[in-house]
Amino acid sequence: PIPNPQSPIPIFLYFFIYKDETLKINKNFKTYRYILKMKSKESKYIRTSKLGEGTYGVVYRAKDQKGQEIYALKKIRLQAEEEGIPSTAIREISLLKELNHINIVKLYEVLHSPKKLTLVFEYVEQDLKKLMDSANGKGLEMKLVKSLLYQLLKGVDYIHKNKVLHRDLKPQNLLISKDNIVKIGDFGLARGYGIPVKNYTHEVVTLWYRPPDVLLGNKTYGTTVDMWSIGCIFAEMVSGKPLFPGNSESDQLKKIFKIKGTPNDKYASSLRELSEWGVGENNFENCEEQNFKELFPNLDDEGIDLLQKFLQLEPEKRISAEEALKHPFFDDILPTVKKIYEK
Repeated sequence: PIPNPQSPIPIFLYFFIYKDETLKINKNFKTYRYILKMKSKESKYIRTSKLGEGTYGVVYRAKDQKGQEIYALKKIRLQAEEEGIPSTAIREISLLKELNHINIVKLYEVLHSPKKLTLVFEYVEQDLKKLMDSANGKGLEMKLVKSLLYQLLKGVDYIHKNKVLHRDLKPQNLLISKDNIVKIGDFGLARGYGIPVKNYTHEVVTLWYRPPDVLLGNKTYGTTVDMWSIGCIFAEMVSGKPLFPGNSESDQLKKIFKIKGTPNDKYASSLRELSEWGVGENNFENCEEQNFKELFPNLDDEGIDLLQKFLQLEPEKRISAEEALKHPFFDDILPTVKKIYEK
């Protein structure tokens, strides 16, 4: 039977779609939420340009038939019929249908045909990566850094309070509108979490923004996985370059420890107990933590303190999004930023 949207969903969500008059079942996503109605109304949108291409499909800029609104259409190919709809697409659809916040990209509807799935998103002009590239490696102006970081924390705080981990925060997934409003996007690796903590995969988060405990095999992480990523993004907005640009998991850890210091019996010792410590190429030279004031001369003392709180090697010591929003670093944030949330 087709699940009743008004009743609890079993641990395996049965996602039903029609193809060639045959009912297909896709079981590759675990969730407790019912997803959505599928509609085939793609003809109401007119594609105007191609924005990008990924593993599963292409993103287009489009407008409606009346030409009043601009949208982003994410087209997902369904060529491998035996695999059904990609799990990343199902995760993104299910979560974005539940989340409603000004700092989270809005999913308007989902269109379905036998060969493709089209996700209709609000259109946002650029992402944080392109914005930082326009600064030519000099970093963003501090008032803008504070505004963007504050908005990112507001969005992540909302996500975490709704028991969701994003697990792939990076500049390319943070959209920036023409009014400098942050929109968190790409929930393909996101998932709900609960108590007790379950074993999650450690193959999440783009390498440069992945925390050291996850790189070392921690599978019982929580919201702290996103907080480390936010710290890396914060540092990149200030300096204009990635903080830990590793080319492998082992190299990533070496770059982290070169700046943050190598764990030992007295410092971040819990990381030495994780499954990947000392395995393969994970042999690390002893490094002392570098002076963040020298690394980030544009940051004041409050900014350095907040950055340090994001980038704690041990996850339990990292600051939460809710706590970070109360940090003195934001005491002089522009009133126009706080007005965003007055509604």
